[in-house]
Amino acid sequence: MQLNEAPLADEHVDRLEPPQGYERAKEVSLDDALKLAIAMHRANGLDDAESVYGRILALAPDHAAALHFMGVLQHQRGRSEEALGLIRRSIALNGAVPDWHNNLGNVLLESGQVDAAADAYERACALAPDRPDVQNNLGVLRREQRRPAEAETFYRRAIALDPTYADAFTNLGRLLNGLGRHEEALAACCEALVVNPKFVKARHALGMAYQMLGRLDDAAQVYRDWLAEDPGHPEALHHLAACTGDAVPDRAPDAYVETLFDDFANSFDAKLAMLDYRAPSLIAQAVAQRVGEARRALAVLDAGCGTGLCGPLLAPYARRLEGVDLSERMLAKAQARQVYDALTKAELTAFLEAAAPGSCDLVVSADTLCYFGDLRCVVLAAAKALRPQGWLIFTVEASAGPAGAAFQLNPNGRYSHRESYLRAVLAEAGLAVDGLEPVHLRMENLKPVEGWLVSCRKPASGEGMSHGR
Repeated sequence: MQLNEAPLADEHVDRLEPPQGYERAKEVSLDDALKLAIAMHRANGLDDAESVYGRILALAPDHAAALHFMGVLQHQRGRSEEALGLIRRSIALNGAVPDWHNNLGNVLLESGQVDAAADAYERACALAPDRPDVQNNLGVLRREQRRPAEAETFYRRAIALDPTYADAFTNLGRLLNGLGRHEEALAACCEALVVNPKFVKARHALGMAYQMLGRLDDAAQVYRDWLAEDPGHPEALHHLAACTGDAVPDRAPDAYVETLFDDFANSFDAKLAMLDYRAPSLIAQAVAQRVGEARRALAVLDAGCGTGLCGPLLAPYARRLEGVDLSERMLAKAQARQVYDALTKAELTAFLEAAAPGSCDLVVSADTLCYFGDLRCVVLAAAKALRPQGWLIFTVEASAGPAGAAFQLNPNGRYSHRESYLRAVLAEAGLAVDGLEPVHLRMENLKPVEGWLVSCRKPASGEGMSHGR
């Protein structure tokens, strides 16, 4: 099982993939059915695979392998608690398979249960001490536990066991970058590309290593080389623009955002908890101050809902709570919270423009508009969707860029904005600013990320505008 990358704190953990090379069976035995289900699973045919796993378990409820892979599948669908139950049942039936303990560790780690994940990984290591993927996963775990020296030891042990292991080189590079050992990080990322020249995660890590050293021209060349081999790759295009300042898009391309957060979905909540992520709680505080008592009376839109971290905080105010996001896998996680009345996969501006005018009492957006540079269209669309006296409450990152620049695209792929620009855009959309507060959004590279918490209201007809704080 692979843990997915984050835009804020990237990591990569290997998973046990179902075996390759299965062909459709001629006889319908349980073993043949399992092989067919795994082949479907590998091909991302989750519905078909789930159906076959279910039929196997209907006939043999204690079929350990079917239980295990059904658990893996449920985790992929965002049902991690159900997944943990199934995987633990499989291990209770057969505890001798190291990969199953490894998978259990991955699900636990992605669920934020770090200590329990450590137990599972250590059991996998005891069963298979020479497996480089298990050593790599222990490295990821130790980094999550903020034990970097041990993490480095495990990564280097994985590399010693398999000198062609690009994942471990890449993880080592990211760890060293975070420790300020940028030249060593650069060497590790280069090694990852030597052993696997097309490894996307290593290319990204190498670009970031150059950026940390202030070598933006070298970082840009990484992305140019990437584009020479894979023209049009959205991540390479976006980060090249960030490094050079040329052809900067008004917002991050849909393909970039969708891929980024699909890859990040499983580990999103746990990663952000490690980074002291505060945007949802800040949004909730602002809502409580402006809206007042929670009476389940409002039509609320969670704009860029992600995994639904804001959902439980907004639900007490909502007679109808809707979420929209570009990432299908993030939406699956949000669905599992069972607090949304509707979840829609769509680009945010287009979704708001298509909404009925005056259909929302409250629109909130936690750390979504940092993937927009020019905010005029999305804010204007949000204003149209609000009823008179409705609220728009959102966070963005604060710009420390060149004087006079309204916003800038940063090397991390996110945009940051100046206060003066935010006020101008909101005024243009006819929204009255009630609060524009400097806040710390989260930690990144051991430093707080500075941002703005913005609360603004659509005036009633004839009501004058106020400038707010």
